[in-house]
Amino acid sequence: MEPWNKANNKFKRRSNILKIRQRILIVCEGSKTEPKYFKKFPVNTQIVDIEVDGTGYNTLSLVNKAITMKEEAEKTCQPYNQVWCVFDRDSFDADNFDNAITRAYSNKIKVAYSNEAFELWYLLHFEFYNTGISRDRYKQLLSTKINALTKGKITEYHKNDDDIYKMLHDKQQTAINNARRLNSRYSDNCFSRHNPRTTVFLLVEELNKYI
Repeated sequence: MEPWNKANNKFKRRSNILKIRQRILIVCEGSKTEPKYFKKFPVNTQIVDIEVDGTGYNTLSLVNKAITMKEEAEKTCQPYNQVWCVFDRDSFDADNFDNAITRAYSNKIKVAYSNEAFELWYLLHFEFYNTGISRDRYKQLLSTKINALTKGKITEYHKNDDDIYKMLHDKQQTAINNARRLNSRYSDNCFSRHNPRTTVFLLVEELNKYI
């Protein structure tokens, strides 16, 4: 019998992880902002394959797209271990938004949604918010916060900034804590009425497991 030692044990654990390499699909409403952010997570590609798809679809049509991609992967015997949809409430009809989330859950698809916009997740890196904010106000607040954070090097928030993940990374745990606190305020399934709210932190925590 091979003698036990720390090096051998570490190698065996590593080998087992490689054998069960995870596949995660993230289907985003936005074609740039969200995909750019999630692609910046420095996951270990030896243990997980992250596929980020910026479809340009919204709410219900986005969920239907994710269901189709999930089913196609299963047919080719390359199923995803997890499928996520990322979308915002924006100005979409309440029923459309609520039905999209319910349909996703009923098809075993996870949802990282924001009400009203994805930028709420960014703002929670700085402080806790529990009142609804307009889309224009999101931009104004983020511009002020980022200007202070970068000491004037960046004076305005831009949706498709390539450096937003790196810029906010040190404050990520604050955002997770604030988002979880905000999330705990709601218990019913009237998702469209939960403003502000974001479940993006759930996807962020999942991706962090593979870094």
